[in-house]
Amino acid sequence: MKRITGKTKEATLIEMSNTLDSQIEGNNGSIKSISDRGTQLPGHREIDKFEENRDSVYFKDGVRRIDFVLSYVDDKDGDKKAERRREFEANLEKSGLELETEDKSESDDRKTYYLKIHAPWEVLATYADVLKIKVPFKASDIPKAREVPLEWLTHPFRLPDGIMRPEPDYFTAPFDKSKVDFFLIDDKDTFFPPSTRNRIVYYILTRCPYYKEDRIEKDKTGIKRLLNNGTYTSAYPLHDCRYWKKAQDMQCESERYHLYRHWARFLCFYKEQPLNLIKKYYGEKIGIYFAWLGFYTEMLFFAAVMGVICFVYGVLSYDDNITSKEICDPEIGGMIVMCPLCDKKCSYWKLNSTCLSSWQSHLFDNEGTVFFAIFMGIWVTLFLELWKRRQARLEYEWDLVDFEEEQQQLQIRPEYELKCTGRRLNRFTQEMEPYLSFPSKCARFCLSGATVLFWTFLIVACIMGVIAYRLAVYAAFASVMKDSPTSKIQLVGSLITPQLATSVTASCINFVIILILNFLYEQVAIWITDMEIPKTHLEYENKLTMKMFMFQFVNYYSSCFYVAFFKGKFVGHPGNYSYMFGKWTSLRNEECAPGGCLIELTTQLLIVMAGKQMVGNVQEALLPLLRNWWGSRKGRSHPESTYSRWEQDHDLQNFSQFGLFYEYLEMVIQFGFITLFVASFPLAPLLALFNNILEVRVDAWKFTTQFRRPVAAKARNIGAWEEILNVVAILSVVTNAFIMAFTSDMIPRLVYLYAYHPGSEATMRGYITNSLSFYNISQIPEDNLPEPEENPSWFNSSTITTCRYRDYRYPPGHEKQYAHTMQFWHILAAKLAFIIIMEHVVFVVKFFVAWLIPDVPSDVKARIKRERFLVQEYLHNYEVEKLKMQLSQSFCLSTETASLLPSSPSKHQVLSECI
Repeated sequence: MKRITGKTKEATLIEMSNTLDSQIEGNNGSIKSISDRGTQLPGHREIDKFEENRDSVYFKDGVRRIDFVLSYVDDKDGDKKAERRREFEANLEKSGLELETEDKSESDDRKTYYLKIHAPWEVLATYADVLKIKVPFKASDIPKAREVPLEWLTHPFRLPDGIMRPEPDYFTAPFDKSKVDFFLIDDKDTFFPPSTRNRIVYYILTRCPYYKEDRIEKDKTGIKRLLNNGTYTSAYPLHDCRYWKKAQDMQCESERYHLYRHWARFLCFYKEQPLNLIKKYYGEKIGIYFAWLGFYTEMLFFAAVMGVICFVYGVLSYDDNITSKEICDPEIGGMIVMCPLCDKKCSYWKLNSTCLSSWQSHLFDNEGTVFFAIFMGIWVTLFLELWKRRQARLEYEWDLVDFEEEQQQLQIRPEYELKCTGRRLNRFTQEMEPYLSFPSKCARFCLSGATVLFWTFLIVACIMGVIAYRLAVYAAFASVMKDSPTSKIQLVGSLITPQLATSVTASCINFVIILILNFLYEQVAIWITDMEIPKTHLEYENKLTMKMFMFQFVNYYSSCFYVAFFKGKFVGHPGNYSYMFGKWTSLRNEECAPGGCLIELTTQLLIVMAGKQMVGNVQEALLPLLRNWWGSRKGRSHPESTYSRWEQDHDLQNFSQFGLFYEYLEMVIQFGFITLFVASFPLAPLLALFNNILEVRVDAWKFTTQFRRPVAAKARNIGAWEEILNVVAILSVVTNAFIMAFTSDMIPRLVYLYAYHPGSEATMRGYITNSLSFYNISQIPEDNLPEPEENPSWFNSSTITTCRYRDYRYPPGHEKQYAHTMQFWHILAAKLAFIIIMEHVVFVVKFFVAWLIPDVPSDVKARIKRERFLVQEYLHNYEVEKLKMQLSQSFCLSTETASLLPSSPSKHQVLSECI
């Protein structure tokens, strides 16, 4: 079946098509194409050659480009769906679109129909005017930037100019259909690029009704609803060629091939990204995502270098770590008996059993960590401020300066128009528009808020369950490993302690819970956002973004917050321990190791962050790779004459409306890991850097090989994610200051070094003994004492009368026994002072850097002013020339009229003066 409607540019094409209406080919009733007669249109390639190759983006006539494809199959509800399709396609034709159907007998599976859609010039011009699409009117006269000294050093990282700048630089202005001759239109067929064409067609598809003229049913509108009810199975624009080879048709740009060759392959990981080509092919919204991801990855390099330097400092100062030496010394740490860490099942233990963990803690908990935490506070500010400048430059280069987000979202969502039956006058446009009543809006908002709170509390409940697991299982591990860690596990037993075993297993369980809750909440977040009926696509994305990030924030970071700020802070002391949910639960609050809780925070962060990245990479790369291997076998085994371009794209995955949303969410969660808790793990930026280098190429590979071509969409920035990044950046200063003060052992060590060390020489000798308090074993309550069989063989109750615990309290026998010493209050004051000083220093530097770096580069400001001036000047000159032409035509007309009447010199003189 072939339909040609609307105004076509080729009159001969209409005549030829009409003469073929009665010719039937085969049993399927399909109409013969023009090429069956060997007819060739002037200025176009031979049609018979085209028939041999169906891997094309043109109609069968070889003239009109396919801007969109709809597919469908016959099923049990065929009559009802066929009626919807007839009405929908008839309305598409009335809107000016041209359609052509591929019969199922011509498809590879022999059951799928393909409806190809072409937008002629008249339709494109009309909607380009409506959508205010910017088009070129003059070649840019601004000179290119001068070469930077030593620019040759960057040549290995650069791509060819034809790939980096696929289009010349023009001054642009919003398209006006009434001023077509004002713009630089060489060829109407290629004036609008394919990305703009598919955007316009999709705009029409989402608003085209499928009800009969005599029955107005507002809910029967748009391709989205037809896809949901199964009338059509898919709707997508076409890729321009296969990704592994150029198109044979010279009219095709083969941009997909260039993107794959220069961007999507992993061997190009060190090359710059062809952002202009990405924008041209996929649209500005996807282009801005890859620009942000690339810039973020570049900035991570500097953070990773500083993190490695901090870690190397910890390694090099390994031998100078007096604290760990004392813990491991048999004469010091081996003689210190520690109080049981849990009731009944935990025995007394010697301090030197934590020798290995104390050395591990020093790698991350050293003097360099303080400077790294301050550096990251400044780095995050530089990243956000420099991104604003980069974004401003892209806004100018991609014609987004005067672009309003409401225009990009194509005004009101079709779902909003359908579900909101009320109408009211818009004060700005003076037109009637749908609206949601205030009571309905409030009810939906309350239901949405209650749902979010319920799921947030559910996460907190799961975290409490994990904490309860940590408290309960620690006793079991301690009982198993009571005599010697190596007695049960020979190979790695020396590396395992009850604290480490508990921390690792709890982190793994917590990570599994995170994945499960994520899967469930994604569906809930989409449902409640749909239920709120946001008015525009921008509002929809922002609401969904805030809901998902709030949930992910609590889900991913709550366990890290627990270890950083709660574990070991509310323990009590022997004889007066604190319990989770009360003493009746027997779940005694966890204590930190003598070296602090920082190493446990490092373990928690490493497992959750690295685990998330590994699971994400497997989902994004490995599974699609297997699918791609099978798809490539199918695609490469089919000859181009039988495996059409629309069938190839139909077999690819659909790029959903949430595709970019999940990509942004993944990166923002990672950004939180490397900023909020980076003081505990300086190597986190390095892991993020390696992940992002892979992420850029995996995402590029997915877009070019795995996904159908997305509908082009505009966006001038990264949306609500930018505000989220700013909030995370500010919060990171606070969290890192508290980690250094309360989680790290840095402040107590510095207080001891400068105020409490014995002798005149400042040294850390004696710090371990100073940081541990005494408790009389005979005063320990019966409920806290270990069972006799749990005590180690070296423990003798007659000779060992006291045990030590981590705190600053007076010893037994003192008039203030077991009360906090003055050193405790000095350390607390030092911690609070450190937090205030660090926050103020970092915030002052942050605000100074933000003030120092303008959001828009000066050369971009100058170019924007220049372009606006030229638009006004050229429009003025255009109107003047148009007026002159009108006056000239009027003069000629009056001259012809005057030749039939007696001459009137005075009138001619007046007209001449007017001209």
